[in-house]
Amino acid sequence: MDTPTQPRGCTSFKVRQLSRRLSQHYDAEVSHSGLKTTQYSLLSHLARLGPSRPVDLAGELKMTASTLSRNLQPLIAAGFIAQGAGADARSLLVQLTETGEAKRREAQQHWKAAQLQINALLGVERVLALHQLIDDAMDLLGADDEPAIED
Repeated sequence: MDTPTQPRGCTSFKVRQLSRRLSQHYDAEVSHSGLKTTQYSLLSHLARLGPSRPVDLAGELKMTASTLSRNLQPLIAAGFIAQGAGADARSLLVQLTETGEAKRREAQQHWKAAQLQINALLGVERVLALHQLIDDAMDLLGADDEPAIED
């Protein structure tokens, strides 16, 4: 079979196909913890960052403030994230609660299982190459210059 000299089809469509398939894989495993993968990611970022202003957290996650607000609400209602006063009367901080940290650790075990399954299915070398290709593409596309997206 000849190797094509030009890409065939839409790169965006192919990346979305892969993203959907990977998301389904991770979601299926992480859901055993009662969380969605996006919720696990949010808890993990808060665990790493510590108490944060929502605007800073939204920037870190590359999402709009309204998307973050929608994603925070069920986690606040479940008691995984606490929302409180910030440095001044106009600012708020969100932080992981002890219950949230326990839920994050539980979900992390499922996330790790999903990652190990991907490594086994694709091969570690291919996963490493995929990560490098994605990082290189993000650098070339100027990912940090892009506005936050609405999920």
